[in-house]
This record gives sequence, C-alpha cells and structure tokens, in this order.
Amino acid sequence: MPNTLSPTLKTSLVWFRRDLRSYDHAALFAALKQSDAVFCVFIFDQAILEHLPANDRRVHFIHQSLIELAHELEKMGGSLIVRHGYADQEIPRLAAQLQANAVFVNHDYEPQALLRDQQIASRLNTFDCGLFSFKDQVIFEKDEVLSQADKPFSIFTPYKNAWLKKFLAEGSDFYCKPYPEGNYAGRLAKYPDTSIPALSQMGFEDLPRSDLQLSGGMRAGAALFEDFLSRIGNYEVSRNFPAIKGPSYLSVHLRFGTVSIRHLVREALHCVRIAGSIQGAQVWLSELIWRDFYFMILHYHPRVIDHAYKPDYDAIQWEQGEHAQNLFVAWCEGRTGYPLVDAAMLQLNRSGYMHNRLRMVTACFLVKDLGIDWRWGERYFALHLNDFDLSANNGGWQWAASTGCDAQPYFRIFNPITQSEKFDAEGKFIRRYLPQLARLDNKQIHAPWKLKQSELQSAGITLGKDYPMPVVDHDEARKQTLTRYAVVKSPDKKNAQQ
Repeated sequence: MPNTLSPTLKTSLVWFRRDLRSYDHAALFAALKQSDAVFCVFIFDQAILEHLPANDRRVHFIHQSLIELAHELEKMGGSLIVRHGYADQEIPRLAAQLQANAVFVNHDYEPQALLRDQQIASRLNTFDCGLFSFKDQVIFEKDEVLSQADKPFSIFTPYKNAWLKKFLAEGSDFYCKPYPEGNYAGRLAKYPDTSIPALSQMGFEDLPRSDLQLSGGMRAGAALFEDFLSRIGNYEVSRNFPAIKGPSYLSVHLRFGTVSIRHLVREALHCVRIAGSIQGAQVWLSELIWRDFYFMILHYHPRVIDHAYKPDYDAIQWEQGEHAQNLFVAWCEGRTGYPLVDAAMLQLNRSGYMHNRLRMVTACFLVKDLGIDWRWGERYFALHLNDFDLSANNGGWQWAASTGCDAQPYFRIFNPITQSEKFDAEGKFIRRYLPQLARLDNKQIHAPWKLKQSELQSAGITLGKDYPMPVVDHDEARKQTLTRYAVVKSPDKKNAQQ
C-alpha cells in the first residue's frame, strides 16, 4: 500500500483501529492535510469479537474510549461513525456510500490484519478508492533498524544500541514530533448517524465497575502517565515488586492507542536528562524499545506465531494427555500450590492485568515446572490480558520457554519459591489474592507445604482443603526440564543456577 497521494482529495475516510485518540495521529493528520472533507469511522469487527467471551474487558475499554473519541471529534467539528459488522465488508461499503477517494489507516503489523487490509484494498480499488497506511504505533518499524550488514537483529541489546544511535542522530524533534491535526480540523466532516452500538447489542455484558478496574480513553491514559512521571526515577527497582506501585500501567493504553508512543518517548528522554530520574527513565525507555523490537521480529519472522523462533526447539516433547490438561487447568485457575504463581493467575483472571515480573514467573512455571507447551499459555494470556499484543505476548512467552530470540537459556529455570521470597518478601501480594494464607508469617507464606502441621493449624490452614498441595516438586521438575531440553542442549552452562 503506497503512501503516494494526489495533492488534493475531495473526500477521505479515516479508519480508527488501535489508535483511539484525536491527537498526534499519523493517518488522521495525513487525511486532513490532503482532503477537502474527512469522515472518521471505527468498526467493531465481528471477525474479532466473535471469538471473545461476553464479559471481555477489552471491549469495554474500547467502547469507553470511543465515547470520548467521538466527543473530541465533535469538538473539533467532525463526528465518529461506529459500525458493528465485518470490517472487510463495512469499510468498502461506507467508502462507496461516501464516494470516498481514499481510506486512511495506521499500520497494523499482525499477519491476519495485513491479510484483511490487502483484501479491503482490493475491494476499494474496484471503485478507484485507495487505501493508504502510515506508521503510528512504533518509533521504528520493519526494516528501519538493521545491523551494519543490513540484516534484522535477533539480539535485543545490539538492536537497542542501533535504535538509539539512529534516533539520537536526528533527535526527538525528527522522530517524535507530534502531528498537528488541529491546523486542519476544519476539514472534518459530520455524519448524520453518530450513535454508538450498546455493548448488549453486540452480545457483550455490562460489567460492574468493581470488575472492570481500568478506564479507557485519552484522559485516563494521560492521567496514568502524569502519575508515572512523578515516580519514574524509581522505576528500575520498583517495577520488580508486584505489591507496590511500580509500573506505568500504560500497556493497555499503548495497545489501543489512547496514548501516543511519540509523546511517551519524548517525555522519557526528557526525564533521562533530569537528575534523579536518569536510570529509571532509561530502563523504561528500554521497555518501549523492546516493544519496537518484537514488532520487528514479527515482521521478519511471522512463523513465530505457531513455531519456535529457534527451529530446533520445535523438537521438544511437551507433556500431553489428561495429566497435562489437569496441570494446565490448575495453572489457569491458580491452584498449583505455589502461592506467588497462584496469586498472579488470580490477579489475571480477576482483573485482566498481570504484573510483568509475574508474567515471567508464571510462564516459566508452566513451561519448565509443568512441562506444558508454551503455546497453551500464550493463548490463555491472549484471551485474558487487557493489554494483549500479539508480538509482545509471543516474544514474552518464547523468552520464558527459551525458544525465542534473545531468550533466557533453557537451563535458567525460575524457582517459584525464591522468586516469591525476593519479590514479595512480606507476602503482601500473595495475601491480597490468597487471604486463606494471611495468617502465615512472612517466611512461611512462600511455601506452606514445608511447614509443620502445628504451624498450619495455628494459621487455620488444612492443605488440600484450604489451599492445595503443590502439583509438582520444583527440584524434580527442574531435572525433567533439563532432560526435556536435551534435544537442543547447549555446551554453555555458565550461570545455570539462578
């Protein structure tokens, strides 16, 4: 889809997707700058929605974000058309109805989305309407950061260094300059029907506010970011402890584009230059660069969706059969007998959020303690995470499974007890989700099955009734994992013990 456009277009359509904001929006700016009239649309795509549960929190987040987006576009002089149907049918139909000369979108990098866009572009071409796509959700994409040999990177640190070198050579004003849509807002067009389908009309339930625990929209994203900036200096350390307010909590806003990646990077660099915020801001900027890195990996290696990035690792024999299914269900439901793992899974199931440290712990436990195929866990996270993003989710799971690019060595196996003792030393996070363990002291709470019967009784706990016994023995599971991974055994076993 080329970006070569006629100097002036009579009517254009901007299709919002994972970019639900009215500011610093690449496609919206391009359409406004080059069109006499610009209509805006969002499609609740049935091709996506039909695979989601009726209580999916992400649909609520999108719905809430659209209400605010529609209001902001109205203030700018336009309106938002919202349809419920199949995007590959609704977009060509609406473009034809409006006699649009072009449809403007921001890039989506996932294989299914690319195929959808190609099909829509073909349909639009039948009535001389073009589909024009722009970079918006990343700083660098596809082949913009390559090695000196013009090859894609497979290791993060060299990629990060090249990313920073390219970025700093031009400066933030070049790569992070915001798009000034307001200069052309007078070209926004109004549409007579601005109704937004109710959740119930689309087959989704209204969730109680207590179950939602997140707010959609630009204002909510901006408020979270402002709060995070006040504590970004501590991010390097605080991000590892799930019981404290350490992360930015912006991942879902990045996923749906209610915040601008350019704004976040610009502010992060500003913080790097402020004494006291340098290290925390640098680490957080690295997390944003990881995001670009995984998008790049998906672009060059779309097979990672179904296969290991390292092909040899597809030879691993994972647990199968009824026993494996039972172990997987225990993991999903937070019944493994390992308190930190169980508390993390309950956090995910109840809120749609999981702390990043705990994503690593639970993923490693599923793969290397239970011997379950990483793809099972990846799919579970995809269904439940509010911030699910294909490239990052896949990258994270393949990192934990040691099958991915720049992954942890296969012999590095998180010990769920030591992880708990290190990152939830006082058991605050565990007690939040497992109140039945609340009366255990800060040393006992990490491994209840190791306690004497009298200690359990004094805490009012009967293992197997109030809290499960461990589904596996970690030390034994570790030995089995090393055997399982022997098909890809590496001679380098330095730092084998965590």
